[in-house]
Amino acid sequence: MKQYFLLTIIFIPSVLYAQSLSDLYKKVSPSVVVIETKEKTENTYGHASYMGSKGSGVLISDQGEILTAAHVVNNAESITVIFHDGQRVPAKVVRLAVVADVALIKLIYFNGNYPVIELGNSDLTDVGDDIFIIGAPFGIEYSLSKGIISGIGVRQSRMADFTFAEFFQTDAAINHGNSGGPMFNMKGEVIGLVSYIVSESGGFDGIGFAATINMTKQLVIDSDRKWTGINGILVDQELARLLNIPQSSGLLIESVVALSPAFMADLRGGNIPLHLNGQKLNIGGDIILEVNDIPIVSENSIIELIKSVSLMDEKERNSFKLKILRAGKVQEVILKFLNE
Repeated sequence: MKQYFLLTIIFIPSVLYAQSLSDLYKKVSPSVVVIETKEKTENTYGHASYMGSKGSGVLISDQGEILTAAHVVNNAESITVIFHDGQRVPAKVVRLAVVADVALIKLIYFNGNYPVIELGNSDLTDVGDDIFIIGAPFGIEYSLSKGIISGIGVRQSRMADFTFAEFFQTDAAINHGNSGGPMFNMKGEVIGLVSYIVSESGGFDGIGFAATINMTKQLVIDSDRKWTGINGILVDQELARLLNIPQSSGLLIESVVALSPAFMADLRGGNIPLHLNGQKLNIGGDIILEVNDIPIVSENSIIELIKSVSLMDEKERNSFKLKILRAGKVQEVILKFLNE
């Protein structure tokens, strides 16, 4: 009898935990979505082709707003959200923060038939806490993986007291297609968005990262930042010399999403592939030198720009003066944003 009692004490917690995780999955999974995108690419001859990809996301409002990873939607010509019952709804980007890899998209129409997820407080999460992730790894939709918080990391500017991003490290399995999917605590609250993995094999090696939900709120939910449709990179001094940029740096535009504000301003991406120091770039497009007379020469100049924009009123934020380098000539372009 004593042996039976001890076995009962030992095994009951694991059974209750399994039931709890199963119940949580059933509760929260209807708020998780699959995101299909199509991205346009051009070769050096100007011939266009379209590439499809898949990621994940989570419904956060009864207005049809969805959180996902920035790299899932940043270059997308079209975005389609797929719910657990198979309903497909087109969506558009509202805002995103590439450096933190988080984005807010919105359904073109929403009937309100799906539950909105609850967002947690990621500041209350500690290393060692249990978590689980729902996503579509390798296209396997609504797949569940579980693990723990292995670490917490913050990316800050090297020369300014400015936080760009905050990430959870986890050992929960993350693979292609999980990107943008929600990370949950054991209350069923979203505490992070799956971002990327560190891998030598090309698959999951036990080190994955998710942007914290509190940083996500700050950057794309509570913020009024604009989506430009630009995919670009801040060039270093070596590349600036190679491209004959008349200053120490600039923002190289690699691609522009069709019908985005940047596209309407006639900003142009590149179509000439360049491999430099192990990095693949598309050159030949415009290079942004200044925004509203602020030179884009370093990470800190971008921080200065962000701070100046935060002091503008809504009307001022609808139009920006850009100085660009195009085909060796400096030009001015006005980047405009339409009110929603």
